[in-house]
Amino acid sequence: MERINDTLKKLAGNQDFKTRYEKQRAETLNDPDVHAFLTAHKDELSADMVERSLIKLYEYSKLSKECNRCPSLDSCINFMQGYHPELVIERGLIDIKYDKCPRKQIHDEKRKNEKLIQSLYVPKDILNATFDTVYNDDGKRMEAVNKALSYCMNFKKGDGQKALYLYGQFGVGKSYLLGAIANELALKQVPSMIVYVPELFRELKSSISDSTLNDKLEAIRSSSVLMFDDMGAETMSSWTRDEILSPILQYRMLEKLPTFFTSNFDYKGLEHHLTYSQRGEEERMKARRVMERIKYLTDPVLVEGPNRRV
Repeated sequence: MERINDTLKKLAGNQDFKTRYEKQRAETLNDPDVHAFLTAHKDELSADMVERSLIKLYEYSKLSKECNRCPSLDSCINFMQGYHPELVIERGLIDIKYDKCPRKQIHDEKRKNEKLIQSLYVPKDILNATFDTVYNDDGKRMEAVNKALSYCMNFKKGDGQKALYLYGQFGVGKSYLLGAIANELALKQVPSMIVYVPELFRELKSSISDSTLNDKLEAIRSSSVLMFDDMGAETMSSWTRDEILSPILQYRMLEKLPTFFTSNFDYKGLEHHLTYSQRGEEERMKARRVMERIKYLTDPVLVEGPNRRV
């Protein structure tokens, strides 16, 4: 059997092989990402190190970085789905290190939160909502849509920009618009947590018995972007208002974390809803404290249009 070294020597002497090799070598070294790395580390690299690392550099040039060549996580072109490459220098050679890509990070965070809080599950049409499909909807909602889109376009993590309080009648598409915002922010690699408020409060109450309440509260309050869907549809109790909702909002207000709401109530109507517990107790001051936090976190936006559920 012919030794591999002998085979390589024969190939090296082949003119066609030399031509193809030089062409591929030039393409690899001129790849923008490869060139940027070599330029940034020129003081650490020798010509011999680069030459001996050409296979790794070629591999790196063909991979997607920061999801720039992948239409979705499921359609990831990299060898390890959901992981993108980074060039590193190790033991005198250039090598490739793989880390989770932005889409994989968002995916894993969503899966982690979904396992923790079952009430995260929302209808598929909301999860798949986009501004393109919203724009094709009723013209009366255009003002609300434009404000939502403007928020997403101007979003910068940590800048304290107020989120939106989307209110209006039944079936006008408030939740759908919330889903469009979440998906638009996802394009900026910003994860969101959407919670359906009535189910959330029911689940948190049942979590007292299995000792998971604190873990669930921590996941909710520290979410990068939190979205309360259908605020005011729940049966309000003093416990959910004072021990759950108020501390979550207080934390997010202090940390300047974006917090969205949808509701059939405007601010005044929601305050009235928060004032009276299911026992009929009237607690105006406590309701006002919660509303002050909501007003601090949001700008009210009326969503108009026909009821599309009928």
